[in-house]
Amino acid sequence: MNAVITQLKDNLQLLYRKSIDADNALKQLRAQGIGKFEQVFEKQSGFESTSKEFRPYVEEVAKNIEALLTQDETQMQQSLPIIIKKMELLFKTLAGFQQSLKD
Repeated sequence: MNAVITQLKDNLQLLYRKSIDADNALKQLRAQGIGKFEQVFEKQSGFESTSKEFRPYVEEVAKNIEALLTQDETQMQQSLPIIIKKMELLFKTLAGFQQSLKD
């Protein structure tokens, strides 16, 4: 299980770097009067966080990963799919946002 947590943390670092870039781009868009939305992800996305920026969502995933360290095997097996789903959604959304900036 340590290898899984290590891989999750590695992916989390990538998400954190991408979220910083995306949040900076969002700030620039808002300064131009563009990007007026209430939150990045809808409530049914699985995130508890609500924010106009990506970083709070990445921080939520980081807390979820840290919580894995205190869980027993059964709890980990229940938590892992949720964490992976959140990470996949972040990667997909960040990639789509970055692509839309290029277009």
